[in-house]
Amino acid sequence: MKKKYFITGISTEVGKTVASAIITEALEADYWKPIQSGDLEYSDTHKVEKLISNSKTVFHPNSYALKTPMSPHASAEIDGITIEIDNIKEPSTKNHLVIEGAGGLLVPLNDKNTLLDVIKPDYKVIVVSRHYLGSINHTLLTVNLLKEKGFEVALVFSGSEHKTTEDIIKKMTKVPVIGRIEEEPYFDKNVIKEYAELFKDKL
Repeated sequence: MKKKYFITGISTEVGKTVASAIITEALEADYWKPIQSGDLEYSDTHKVEKLISNSKTVFHPNSYALKTPMSPHASAEIDGITIEIDNIKEPSTKNHLVIEGAGGLLVPLNDKNTLLDVIKPDYKVIVVSRHYLGSINHTLLTVNLLKEKGFEVALVFSGSEHKTTEDIIKKMTKVPVIGRIEEEPYFDKNVIKEYAELFKDKL
């Protein structure tokens, strides 16, 4: 059975791309970032491509590649386009698929749709949570919304361990934790491969 994982974060800059690279490597999955905002020369797709070692992964093109690093709805407006949800079509593949979101779940794509509307019922959603003041609230809101919508949800913690934060999140969400991505001095193919081995059995 081919799996589809949607990687979302509780906010921006929480470690979604590194988590996506690890899960892509662990499953030798295909990778797809439906919406990229900003830094098209060194996009998240480029970053994941640089971090994985297997030769099986296929990188599928963005449905929307926007020039300005802002919320997709605002970035699209600057580019003179409107994001249409119907144009965000999942790529056809016989492989597992890792889909990386943009920002958090309720990031607006246009006047009526958010990133949540891109997540299909058969996707397993992995939420990347990183400790900061307010992160418990953001994690619980994200996980609870996904559970209400009927999605299968798991967590990845990112950054230095913060035990009291993580313990309460685990108790209150009751969702599986795939693992932790530590505050590494750098991420390269070898580091990603090590994490892929650690995470593989939990996916």
